[in-house]
Amino acid sequence: MVDNNSNSFIPVAPPSGLPARLGRNLAARRKALGLTQAQVAERLEVETETLSRFERGKHVPSLLTLERLAAVLGTTCGDLLQETPQLPVSDVLVLATWLADLPTRDVNFVQQVVKVCCEYLGARPALDAPESRQRESF
Repeated sequence: MVDNNSNSFIPVAPPSGLPARLGRNLAARRKALGLTQAQVAERLEVETETLSRFERGKHVPSLLTLERLAAVLGTTCGDLLQETPQLPVSDVLVLATWLADLPTRDVNFVQQVVKVCCEYLGARPALDAPESRQRESF
């Protein structure tokens, strides 16, 4: 007989199988891109809680939503369903993801700032170059 008035906690096993794997891959990819759940949910035009449920393996998105998720995260449906960890996210994809929602004027501004920074940093002597290490050791 079950005691419905009992305050005992019955542990529930973490989700496993496809929903859990998909959820882990979604969360890992989102985090690798530096995005919040709210940002991804907004791009998908779903509630943040919906994305949270996907990531926790509580719900599985429809195939159409999975396809849209993959596009937002710059990957494929197959990658999101893989059992093995995905390859690291490229720096270019991270930057493209950050720029995706900006107006063209702002994207152009960011490109100019990055260009100036790269030119400045490229003109400096590399700190890890052999001659730099030799000078530091004196």
